[in-house]
Amino acid sequence: MLSNLVNGGYLKIVVLTQYKSHSLDRHIATTWRMSPLLGNYVTPVPAQMRRGPRWFAGSADAIFQSLNLVYDERPEYVIVFGADHIYRMDPRQMVAQHVASGAGVTVAGIRAPIEQADQFGVIEVAGDGRAISAFREKPSDPHGLPSAPDQVFASMGNYVFRADTLIEAVSLDAKDDDSNHDLGGNIIPMLVERGEAEVYDFADNDVPGTTDRDRGYWRDVGTLDAYYEAHMDLISVHPVFNLYNYRWPILTWHEPMPPAKFVFDTDGRRGMALDSMVSAGVIVAGGTVRRSILSPRVKVHAGALVEGSVLMHDVQVGPGAVVRGAIIDKNVAVPEGAQIGVDLDGDRERFVVTEGGVVVVGKGQKVEA
Repeated sequence: MLSNLVNGGYLKIVVLTQYKSHSLDRHIATTWRMSPLLGNYVTPVPAQMRRGPRWFAGSADAIFQSLNLVYDERPEYVIVFGADHIYRMDPRQMVAQHVASGAGVTVAGIRAPIEQADQFGVIEVAGDGRAISAFREKPSDPHGLPSAPDQVFASMGNYVFRADTLIEAVSLDAKDDDSNHDLGGNIIPMLVERGEAEVYDFADNDVPGTTDRDRGYWRDVGTLDAYYEAHMDLISVHPVFNLYNYRWPILTWHEPMPPAKFVFDTDGRRGMALDSMVSAGVIVAGGTVRRSILSPRVKVHAGALVEGSVLMHDVQVGPGAVVRGAIIDKNVAVPEGAQIGVDLDGDRERFVVTEGGVVVVGKGQKVEA
């Protein structure tokens, strides 16, 4: 999300954080330092607790508690994008449509098969294909698009507001004790009812450097299974989400570390990684890695096998260990001969196993052999 905004030239960005935000705050402070001389910034802002000593009650409340930031900048328009989605988008094109339309809010929608409507917040549109007639959460009786009856618009959680509309809407919502104080659940339906909402068709967005294969890619990574699947999207020969688009780069901080290293080349002790992405600082010392993503400073020792897995920073996979179909959080040591993802029934007794069968080992969790 930050890369999309910065690539689009939007350089005054606030990240509204909630609890357990220290590592995120540190990452933003380290990575996203803009020139204060030009008035640009990316800054994390925690709950301001302007309605008493409590955290954000919802996304609308998060904005209401942070309205002082809007008052300080006095913008004409405010972009509000969710932060747990993976996609490329040129936000300038959405903003241009919003400004030209004069709408109070524009909601980004991605086309989805109508049979999947019960999985999303669905945007229903009028005959012109732009004005939003209804905003429904996971409907069982969806209405198809006027131009494509077999499709619906699923909300992407991305909004462009006129600043005055946003301020008025979240202020009214804050006074409603029965509200969930949610942008999608409360604010957008309010503006739809007032006839002030339009949809932006994500299919119209043309990002520099995209191909037919990766155009329109969007993933919600709010669940462990979705998070895992998004990683697996990266390692195919022709990935559906292309990290190699240098015209619209995904920006982040890379620690200064040595290149990855693969050592030993004898039968039974050959360090190699196939169909995988391997970060700096990784050492594969006689182990085998297949269809996996290894984060910085991971070590895979002799005879170990890592398959279809995501390993976070500083994971150690001991000699002869097996890790299969797993997400291993940082600072986990998998001891010699241990097996993860081989016996799911046994794994359920000691780890989290998702509905999709992905084994998840928490940060620093002790793993028994």
